[in-house]
Amino acid sequence: MPDTGALPYGILEPLPVGYETAVALAREELAGAGFGVLTEIDVRATLKRKLGAEFRPYVILGACNAPAAHRALSGELPVGLLLPCNVIVYAGDDPGTSVVAALDPVVLFGLTGRDDMAPMAAEVRTLLLQVLERVRERAAAPQPSAKGS
Repeated sequence: MPDTGALPYGILEPLPVGYETAVALAREELAGAGFGVLTEIDVRATLKRKLGAEFRPYVILGACNAPAAHRALSGELPVGLLLPCNVIVYAGDDPGTSVVAALDPVVLFGLTGRDDMAPMAAEVRTLLLQVLERVRERAAAPQPSAKGS
């Protein structure tokens, strides 16, 4: 599994849970932090359909925090090119593992060259870091057993 930590353009968290669980946790924690998932790209299915290529389970979730998006768009309409915030989840190299990662909005909005957007980008970054932390914490917690009592 890749190391936990910062990428030059985002933050990455390896998880000790399978892909389906990781996707569910990511969705739940995004919603809990005020993000809606506006788009979902099933990369595996797309590559299979378009290229006939096999690929690991991999999803790109286009997450949007409406208040932050409204502030950004009110400041500069073309900034919509940088929306929504991408969060990815993919199956890890080892069975029963996965990875969740989020694009760093500070890096992304730095492309605008507008200092007035930095506070909004920092706020969204903090929210996304909290989402990834909660996903990591929940993934590390003991999972309920499938056995009945």
